Amino acid sequence: MADNETCASASSCSRGSCEGCPSKEAAAKGVRNTAFLEEPNKNSHIKHVIGVVSGKGGVGKSLVTSSLAGVMARAGYSVGILDADITGPSIPKMFGVHGPATGNEDGTFPEIAEDGTKIMSINLMLDDEEAPVVWRGPVIAGVVKQFWTDVQWGDVDYLFVDMPPGTGDVPLTCFQSLPVDGIVIVTSPQELVQMIVKKAYNMAEMMHIPVLGLVENYSYIECPDCGKKIEIFGESHVDEVAASLNIPVLGKMPMDRKFATAADAGRIYDVDNTYLVNAKAELEKL
Repeated sequence: MADNETCASASSCSRGSCEGCPSKEAAAKGVRNTAFLEEPNKNSHIKHVIGVVSGKGGVGKSLVTSSLAGVMARAGYSVGILDADITGPSIPKMFGVHGPATGNEDGTFPEIAEDGTKIMSINLMLDDEEAPVVWRGPVIAGVVKQFWTDVQWGDVDYLFVDMPPGTGDVPLTCFQSLPVDGIVIVTSPQELVQMIVKKAYNMAEMMHIPVLGLVENYSYIECPDCGKKIEIFGESHVDEVAASLNIPVLGKMPMDRKFATAADAGRIYDVDNTYLVNAKAELEKL
């Protein structure tokens, strides 16, 4: 690796040199580097780790994360959500759970929502849920790793990691430190967002993390009177983008008041999200 290139492991590297770097060697072989993987808590038995990512904010990533968890929970699987969006945590509110989280000498216990979803978020660790988290990137990344190493998740079939938008410290930390089986990329119909999708996809490719597919949120509004679908963000191009990347479209979620109402009430699990049947099928292949 040239001296002027940015190493994908720079945030966790203490070598000071690329000579003999495991990330460089893994990349050269076209395989995932596992040198930085963290061991889970001894009381965690997690079958699959799924990252939910977006190239930019404002596309409803947390809604998609909670919906994916709900779909799998309704199918009888044990699910959990690791809320890695440290500075913008919304998962606890959507599931109606509150801290402070408790624990013992073996680590912290996740909070459990009424539907059985296990949740860990920074908001469950704060005295004031509305207090801002004003931390620098390395500190935030360290907390995300602690949610993996210090939380006693127990038996979980699917652990969904709700990542912050972009391709910065936290997604990089998750891709390196957690055994991510695959990622779901969340997008919306605007053409600008389609460009950002490729940034998230290319980051996953660089890190040799499988991309399971795309979920398009805010696809349309359905008229309550005539049933006509109104594409308020313009014509969708998600099928073309997915085809160009050779990945499937896992679902197209409309703007539906029932999602917002359930989330505001802390009962997002009450919504039977029928738009993600393809996502369920893809997850069950793992």
